[in-house]
Amino acid sequence: MAFFTHQVCRGFSSSAVRNVVIKHVTVIGGGQMGAGIAQVAASTGHSVTLVDTNDDILKKTVKGIEGSLKRVVKKKYADKPEAGEEFIQKVLKNVSTSTDAVSVVQGSDLVIEAIVENLKIKQDLFSQLDKAAPAHTIFASNTSSLPISDIASSTNRLDRFGGLHFFNPVPMMKLVEVIGTSATSQETFDSLLNFSKTLGKTPVSCKDTPGFIVNRLLVPYLLESIRLHERGHGSKEDIDIAMKLGAGYPMGPFELADYVGLDTTKFIIDGWSQMEPNNPLFAQSPMLNKLVEEGKLGRLLSVRPFLEELPQE
Repeated sequence: MAFFTHQVCRGFSSSAVRNVVIKHVTVIGGGQMGAGIAQVAASTGHSVTLVDTNDDILKKTVKGIEGSLKRVVKKKYADKPEAGEEFIQKVLKNVSTSTDAVSVVQGSDLVIEAIVENLKIKQDLFSQLDKAAPAHTIFASNTSSLPISDIASSTNRLDRFGGLHFFNPVPMMKLVEVIGTSATSQETFDSLLNFSKTLGKTPVSCKDTPGFIVNRLLVPYLLESIRLHERGHGSKEDIDIAMKLGAGYPMGPFELADYVGLDTTKFIIDGWSQMEPNNPLFAQSPMLNKLVEEGKLGRLLSVRPFLEELPQE
């Protein structure tokens, strides 16, 4: 008997809203993740509106998308440069920009939020958008660590709210974690699964638990690697080499933590520690805390926060 064969029983709520065919997508946040999501959605024929705080940021984001598309074309259309240029222009025509999120969502089938990992800011954003978006519009957060149900609580569309957790870099990474809460309708969840597939991604179904699947396994692994070094049981270099050669991982845990960002790793573990203070997997690391305090955050800067002052009622 295959004990580990999937037996899916999500237990989501029912909803009067039919499956939404997603054509018009709004992406909130023009940082690295938002830009990547917008690119793959536009590349697969969706009409995408990218929203951020000002036009200068948006121009920079669109220029970044164009640069990313050129890299794609260089490989995909190596022998057909004209077809490659045509593809780039076709995708860019699918992308529009705006600094007015409330106005834009009025014509959206799906709103994907990819802003700073701050619960209050996300709740304030969705609370405003909820008042303007049509009844059929699905809301989704790209959060990697915050509970979807907590973000959704600021809206009156709990059945039309879920999680779409993409991975960086979005155009290259095939996985999308699709998260449903106990209030997410089956219709909404199926729409999010189907949307992920239309992007050419492989979706996996997740419960609304800390870290979903990937980060729930990955972040404790990174922290235990740091603790192993703190206990004097291995150098950073040896631990990285051991996991690459012994486990076949493309990066060792210290190399990966540097890539993810030490501040991001600390932020995630701090949040989980508050939720489950007695869980040893979520215990703090003095070394990690010290490095972040000293501003030693790793190789890449954290994703730029979306600090838009939301419109007042």
